[in-house]
This record gives sequence, structure tokens and C-alpha cells, in this order.
Amino acid sequence: MSKAEEFKNPKYYDNRELSWIKFEHRVLNEAKDKEIPILDRLKFVSITSSNLDEFFMVRVASLKDMEHAGYTKKDIAGMDPTEQLCAIGKEVHALVEKQYNTYNRSLMPILRKEGIRIIGAYEELNEKQATYVDKYFMEHVYPVLTPMAVDASRPFPLVRNKSLNIAALIKSKHPNSKLQQGSKQELEFATVQVPSVLPRLVPIPGEDDRYTFTLLEQIIEKNMAQLFLNYDLVCAYPYRIMRNADLSFDEDEASDLLKEIQKQLVKRQWGEVIRLEIEHKADKRLLQVLKEQLAVSGKDVYEIAGPLDLTFLMKMYGLSGCDDLREKLFVPQKNPRILPGESIFDEIKKGDIFLTHPYETFDPVVDFIKQAAVDPDVLAIKQTLYRVSGNSPIIAALAKAAENGKQVTVLVELKARFDEENNIVWAQKLEKAGCHVIYGLVGLKTHCKIALVVRREEDAITRYVHLGTGNYNDSTAKLYTDCGIFTCNENYGEDATAVFNMLSGYSEPARWNKLVVAPIWLRDRFIALIDREIAHAKEGKEAYIVAKMNSLCDRQIIEKLYEASSVGVEIYLVIRGICCLRTGIPGVSEHIHVTSIVGTFLEHSRIFYFYNNGQEDIYMGSADWMPRNLDRRVEIVFPVEDDVIKDRIKHILDVLLRDNLKAYAMLSDGTYAKMSRRGKQAIGAQMTFCREAMEGAKEETTVWKGRRFIPIWAFDEEEHEA
Repeated sequence: MSKAEEFKNPKYYDNRELSWIKFEHRVLNEAKDKEIPILDRLKFVSITSSNLDEFFMVRVASLKDMEHAGYTKKDIAGMDPTEQLCAIGKEVHALVEKQYNTYNRSLMPILRKEGIRIIGAYEELNEKQATYVDKYFMEHVYPVLTPMAVDASRPFPLVRNKSLNIAALIKSKHPNSKLQQGSKQELEFATVQVPSVLPRLVPIPGEDDRYTFTLLEQIIEKNMAQLFLNYDLVCAYPYRIMRNADLSFDEDEASDLLKEIQKQLVKRQWGEVIRLEIEHKADKRLLQVLKEQLAVSGKDVYEIAGPLDLTFLMKMYGLSGCDDLREKLFVPQKNPRILPGESIFDEIKKGDIFLTHPYETFDPVVDFIKQAAVDPDVLAIKQTLYRVSGNSPIIAALAKAAENGKQVTVLVELKARFDEENNIVWAQKLEKAGCHVIYGLVGLKTHCKIALVVRREEDAITRYVHLGTGNYNDSTAKLYTDCGIFTCNENYGEDATAVFNMLSGYSEPARWNKLVVAPIWLRDRFIALIDREIAHAKEGKEAYIVAKMNSLCDRQIIEKLYEASSVGVEIYLVIRGICCLRTGIPGVSEHIHVTSIVGTFLEHSRIFYFYNNGQEDIYMGSADWMPRNLDRRVEIVFPVEDDVIKDRIKHILDVLLRDNLKAYAMLSDGTYAKMSRRGKQAIGAQMTFCREAMEGAKEETTVWKGRRFIPIWAFDEEEHEA
């Protein structure tokens, strides 16, 4: 077997979905970390619950579709869809068990010590609380409920995706009444949806606690008999389903993409049921009815030892009067180059500006569009929007610009998953304001982050460009780590114009000055950059690659990294989530080191460093090393050429590689472990960047002055803590 063929060996790869589950374990480990305040730990449990929902609705749903279609092609790890589903089921059941063990055994006792109690079962209510709950039910809950009995004349109702419900078995008190004539079953099934319009976390009277809560489903369950007065209640248990929510439509046949997506959004509520969650120890007769009516197999049933859908814990994070129970909120700092009230265009003309979020405020990006909207010298604004906030100031500024007579072109990506409905609303609002709205390219998602302002100035027309690694979302910019630059370099301006011409008129430029654009050019550029390091290593020169991204699962890129490692290229990868590459394989990946940082902020920036025999090329952009980013999306990766900015980015990479507080290292068996800090200085990258931002980004703290990237910890598995 040739070396090239050996690099394709499935045993050298991890399955994408199983790698994602490992990431979820890392997130859940933050909830187990005793150094983290209790409300922050609850937040991490909530995040794992939310992530798991999306995983089932999209990834598991896609595999189910493949299985139904008889698709048997194996993935890069040598697993067909059925094998993947079997492995996923086993791993997710273990993950959910760990999740609820953490919730029940670790977090709830600590909460109670801190004076916050969640009563998990209505039987635990004292007399005063029970009276309060019954009154609350009759005044606030009962009028909203719609109990649904199931019999020969009333078919099983549509159970909505992700909704929380309570199922019951009931028995008639008057079996011979006219209402019951024709009924053959002694026990009947009924269900009621827990109304999402009411708060799930309900404060109730406590003793000396700060807060005492019960859950809305417990209040309904306690009063379930009130909904079926002619019946005896045999049993009642909460349950919840997950449906296939992966939209499927033929863009080539869709005459109106916006209307087609609106139509498909409705169908999400009717998708195949792919997971059923039900309270632990539910009556087996009740469970059997649900399995039959929802067409769910036993392996897709998750019996939950605690409250279903732990996303409600995110609501607890913001409890008033509990500042001592959560980390002090970091306030994004001002960028030292941009002063409030000053012209952002004047400052950009002095030189490129580097932005790091959330350490520095996102306000300059918003102000870039706001100032352009009212500047009489601005002729045009063009921008791509993938995900924006609920009350986006950027949308408002773009609408105002159009109303002020500017030429405004906005690409709103309607196919941004689970933001489709939100983006339809924004697209329609922008169109009404007079903007030219593009809905994206057929067959491709437009995922790049670029904004262009065309301004008339004394000597000529000047193009100002913002390029970033994250969405134009002022809310997530406080939670996600991202980077961006402002520039008025003409080469970037010409390329930015070409990007929008390509998006609006399918006009591909003959060449690009600086930008590297997917799906046509980006893959080849990355392969060429890795090949160059390989060539240098073969010539006996130093060769290094450092890359930070969200996910790595592209087979061709991984094969090329294996080739680079096999000839001695040192490769350091900081990958938050999915990583299908394996480290420590003799002769294949001994020189590849992978870490994953899970902290207060979600690591989101994409940065790529190539040593290039000391010339050091650095790129940033919107693309991960995944097939979808390289082949099925419009992405932009851009070179960083300003020496001061390059030094700052090298510093960022250096600190990330030295993190030994929040970083996990991939071991040779594919598992992840935190490093031992014995005898070493504790370094947390996110804490370091927060401190540096507050210090005003002084040169001595932010400029990387080293020559080589060498993490502070060695990759000796014996030194890692499990």
C-alpha cells in the first residue's frame, strides 16, 4: 500500500457524529467544574440540551433519511448510516445519563445550599405550596389548556416538534354513559400540551430560600384530573418528541425561494419522529401507546430521570440578586484605534484596523454601517447577512441608508438553518425600505462575512471593507470569539466589489487580488499552502502549520495534513468541535497536535498560519475545513498583511496553544483530556484576552515576540489528567 493510500485508511479517522458527541462531553464537563460558579454551570447543562436537540433534528434526521433510502455508502471512518445510528444511540444515551447525573447529584444540591430550590415533583410540595399551585393552575393555566382524548372518533393529535406534553391513561367513571358508548378499551389515552406561552419556571412560596420554583408541567400534572372530570386518572407523565427538521427542497424547481422556504417551514412540524423523551419509570402501557402512535422504536426512546428539556436552566442564569453565583460579566472594551463620535472612515484611511470580539466591542462594526447610512458622501453599501439579532441595529441602519437614497444591496441567506423564518422577516423589511435584496445562490449557502461601503472623496472613489470570521450579529458578538479587519486597501476593495457582482449577477472575476473565495478557489489554495510546508520540510527547512477553526472533517485536507506530518511538518490545531483527524498514529500523525478550548465564550474564529520558511502567511475567514465550507458555500478567507496585525494574531494563537485551564488535548485513542498543570503557570486564553483588552491592548501584552509556536505543555499523554 502506498503512503497516499495509507492516509485514506478508515481507522485513521473519527466519525463526524461521534466526534461531535465528544465535544458535547467537553461542554458538559464545564458543568461539573467546581471552580465555576453554580449558575454558570447550569448554563452549560442548558447548552448541551439545546445542542442535542439540533443534533437530532438535523444530523440524526439526515442519517435516518439515508437509511430509509437504502443508502449504504460508508463515511470516512468506514461506517454506513445504519452503523452510525447504532453508535450514536449508544453514545447519546450515555451522554444523557451523564447530563442528568450532573443535574441531580452535583448541581441541585449546590443550588439548595445557595437558597435556590427547584421542586422536581408535585408530591414534594408542602400544604401552603400545594394550595398556591392549585390556585395558580385555575387562574393562569387551566384557561389556556386543550386536553385531547383519543378514541374511535378522535384520532391521535399532531404533537408538535420540541413541545413539552403530558400523556395520561384515564378510565371512565361512567362506562355506560352515552359519551362512552362504543368504547372497547377500558383505559383510554389522552394528552395535553404544556403551553409555551406561559413561563415554565414558576416561583412559589418558600421558607428562607432566595427562590423556590416548580415547573409548569408539575403544576399541570398535579391538577390533571381537573381536565377529565368524567374520568379517573390512572397515570400521567411528561413526554417530548423530536422531529426531522432538515429542510428539503429543489432550488432549481423553486420559482420563488422565499415562498418555498416558508412552505417547508410549516412541514417541520410534520416530520418523522426521531426521538421520544419520557419521564423515567413511566407506565409501560402509556409508553407503548406513544411508541405505536408516533412510530418510534425502542432504541429511540430516552427515559429521563429528571425534568425533560433542560434548556429552561438558561432562564435561571439571569436570576436577580444572585450576582455572587455567577461569573462577573465581562464588558467588551473599546478598540483603541476607534474613538466614539469620530469618523470611522478617517481612521481606516490611516491603516488597517484589527478587531477581536467579544474582548473588544462590536460597536465599530455597527457604527460602520450607521455612519455610512447618514454620510452624504457615501454612494453605496453592500453586505452579506447570515444570522442577525432579533432587533438588529445593522438592519435598521441599512433600511435608513436606502431611505436616504443610498444604493443598498444586501444578501440575506434564507437557508441559514433555524434562522430561516427570522431572515425572511428581515428580507421583507429591507425590501420595503428600498434595499436591493438577494436571497443567495442556487445550490449554495452564502456564509461569508463581508461589508462594503463606497464613498466619494476629494481625490477619487474609495471603497471601505469589513471582513470577519463571525456573523453580523450584535448579540452573539458578546458571546462568540471572532476577529475582523477594516481596510480601504484598493486590492481588497476591488475584490469586495467582485464578490457582490458574483452574488448578484453570477459574474465570476478572471482573478482575485487578495480574497480567496469558495466554492471554486478556496480548497486549492489550502492544499497549495500545505504542500508548500511539505516541500520545505523535505528540503530540511523548518515547517509549521497552526490552524484554529470550529470543525475539521474534510477527507482531502486531513489526508494532506497526514502527509505533512509524515515528513516532519509540525501541526498545531485548535478545534472547538468536530475533529475527524486522529493524532499520534505512528508514521502518520505523530507531528499533529489537537486541542479544544471550551470556556465562557464560544470559540468561533477561523485563523490559519503557515510558516512559509519564515515569511509567515496568515489568513482569517468564515470557513472551516469541512466539505460544506469548501464545496457547497460561498466563503471568504483573506490574507492578513499588516505586520502589526500579524503580530497580534500570532500572539492570539500562541496564547491559545498555551491554555492549560480550559483546553482539552486529543489523545492517541481519540479521546480528550485536560492537561496536568503540576508545576506550571496557569494560563486561560479567554481570561488573558479579557485582561489585555481592559489594559488597553498595550504593546507589551498583545504583541507576540517569539519565533516558534511551542505550547507550554508537552504532548505526553502520561501528563494528562483524565
